[in-house]
Amino acid sequence: MNSTSAIMAAAAPWVIVCGGFHRDGGMDRANAELARHLAQSGVPLHLVSYRVDEEFASQPGVRVHLAERPAQSFFLARRRLARLGRAVAARVVAAAPDARVVTNGVNCAWPDINWIHFVHRAWRVTPRTAPLWFRLKDSFGRASDAARERELLPRARVLIANSARTRRDLIECAGVAPARVRTVYLGCDPDWRAVTPARRAAARAALELPAAAPVVAFVGAFGHDQRKGFDTLWAAWRELARDPSWDATLVVAGGGRGLAGWRETIARSGLGARVRIFGFTRRVAELLDASDLLVSPARYESYGLNVHEALCRGVPAIVSRAAGVAERYPAELDDLLLPDPEDARDLAARIGRWLMTRDAVASRLAPVAARLRAYTWREMAAAFVAAVEAGAPAEGSAGSDAANGLDQAAAP
Repeated sequence: MNSTSAIMAAAAPWVIVCGGFHRDGGMDRANAELARHLAQSGVPLHLVSYRVDEEFASQPGVRVHLAERPAQSFFLARRRLARLGRAVAARVVAAAPDARVVTNGVNCAWPDINWIHFVHRAWRVTPRTAPLWFRLKDSFGRASDAARERELLPRARVLIANSARTRRDLIECAGVAPARVRTVYLGCDPDWRAVTPARRAAARAALELPAAAPVVAFVGAFGHDQRKGFDTLWAAWRELARDPSWDATLVVAGGGRGLAGWRETIARSGLGARVRIFGFTRRVAELLDASDLLVSPARYESYGLNVHEALCRGVPAIVSRAAGVAERYPAELDDLLLPDPEDARDLAARIGRWLMTRDAVASRLAPVAARLRAYTWREMAAAFVAAVEAGAPAEGSAGSDAANGLDQAAAP
């Protein structure tokens, strides 16, 4: 038996149940990075999901269990993933009682480790402007998920929150005991390095964007629930565009059912010449390299990996103050935090102030970006494992950042 086989034979197996293990989404990316860390450490691993990147299937000790999606619908497939997750977890734990089972929110009922990236009771808004079919489905889905949170989450042995905001929501909205929740911030890719002038110029040339005029980016899904707040950004953009000297270009990345409607709205506005809509794209890194500012006026965001990536690249980001990632902003970047995601005028004013002070903002952001880049996905995964191994602290124990799994060097 070689050394790798010996480690795998000795290590307790892990089961992770998640919608996806890939690079295309915040929660799925985080789960993929945890899985990568465990696999590289020689831990026997079972991945239960709808989609798993091919790299995992070829790694020794990794078994992939795929759940089918009827009509490519996540909504219709949820029960299949939950049943498959429970079945795999039951088999693994029966063979290895010390196995770890990681679920995500309400996707699978198993009382071990629950990694929380979204608290349904914290966002229960269905806009009246959404199509009737969506309002009916969304209302039913949210009510069901919120009820399952109250039922399932308090049973977890330990819960890992992706921000202090998510931790508060778990305690206040889902009835989870504070001592059972630890916070581990998301990490970063080593490739998320500071943008140089040469890289910015190359990215703009490749994307056919103006070489000198300001470029402002929005990265987020276009759901009918308007959670990402593009409507607020668009109202702010229209106000800014009233000034004849406003020459910035807005670049928009993200897919979703609501995108077609926004394409029509922008085309009718008369402002479409300086708006580039990329839709769903895997060129987000290149798009951020080309941008001077990211804007994310989200109404609910448990963390905000798009903002995190922008900051790591040295690209300033205006984000809702209530978003989890806002916790990582120091006081000197306070003007980039939007108090009210409904206030388009305030957002327009903040974008205008950023433009007038962009050099000073870049200088204040540089040390923050360096600290964030120092905390990689590997450090995040190690912090996650450490939090799991420590278990839930006793009631009344000190609630310091270190005790809750935070990386002190990474937090601004």
